[in-house]
Formats: sequence, structure tokens, C-alpha cells
Amino acid sequence: MPAPALAPLSTPSNGTVPTAGNLFTLENRVFCCYLFWATVLVAKMLLMSLLTALQRFRYKIFPNEEDLFFKNIEVQFDDPHVERVRRAHRNDMENILPYFIMALIYISTNPNQDVACNLFRVASVARIVHTLVYAVYPVPQPSRILAFGTMLLITFYMAAVVALRTLSFI
Repeated sequence: MPAPALAPLSTPSNGTVPTAGNLFTLENRVFCCYLFWATVLVAKMLLMSLLTALQRFRYKIFPNEEDLFFKNIEVQFDDPHVERVRRAHRNDMENILPYFIMALIYISTNPNQDVACNLFRVASVARIVHTLVYAVYPVPQPSRILAFGTMLLITFYMAAVVALRTLSFI
């Protein structure tokens, strides 16, 4: 029994039809959108390391003896300001990295361009908001859970699309 065909390929703005050979090239608007927003999120995650360092110097909290630049301070591991930024960074790694993988798999299903690009935009902005309300300027709930849940739901949506489009091949 032959496998059912996937949805018809959509035509990008440049008039070419994405094929299996060019889904992951700069000719595919969806992939370009993914690359841009993935780059934004990688830069944001790298900035989290700098924010951690900034908090360490601001509050003179250092985890290693050799890092003690100031006199009369001791090694310390439990400063709430530093730990808040570290938790936000860990939360990024726990959520953004699976999102990257799922989004690439989602692109392989040749999704609708507008839907896919808007998903990438909203997920990225949600993670930026999450960082702002968690690590930069703490805001009471439900701000953080809404930002967290937005990307989580988008990742689950993409997983569901992939599962449904490939289920018949199992």
C-alpha cells in the first residue's frame, strides 16, 4: 500500500517551490526565518553568561578561590541574584535546545510559510520576555509562566504536526 502524499508544497516569495533538496537552503523562506530567530536565541543565551558574570562582579560573588579579585571576600555559591540568572540560563538550555531540534524537524514537513515564520517569531519573543521577567527585571507571576508556556506550546504544536504528518509511514 503506497504511503499518502504530504500536503502540496507552498511557493516561496521568490517563486520557487521548496523540494526535499532545498528545504534547508536560503532559498526556503521558512528556513531563513528559522535561521534568523535561532540566531537571536543563541545570542540571547550567550548574553546570559555575560549577565551571570555581571551579577557576580556587581555583588562580588565568586565561586572559585582564583576568581577573588577583591580583598576581604570569600568564595560563595548561594547569592540569590546570581542564582536567579543561572536558573534562567538553565531554563533556556532546557527549553530552547529541544525547540531548535523540533523546529528543524518541523521545517522538513514543508509547513505553511506564514504559520511557521510566525511560530518562530512568537517563540523567540516569548523566550526574550521570559528572560526579562525572570532574570533582568523580576515580575510576579503569571508573566513568567505565560512566556514559558508560549514556547512550550509552540514546540508541542510543531511536534504534533510532525507526528501527524508522518504517522502513516510507521
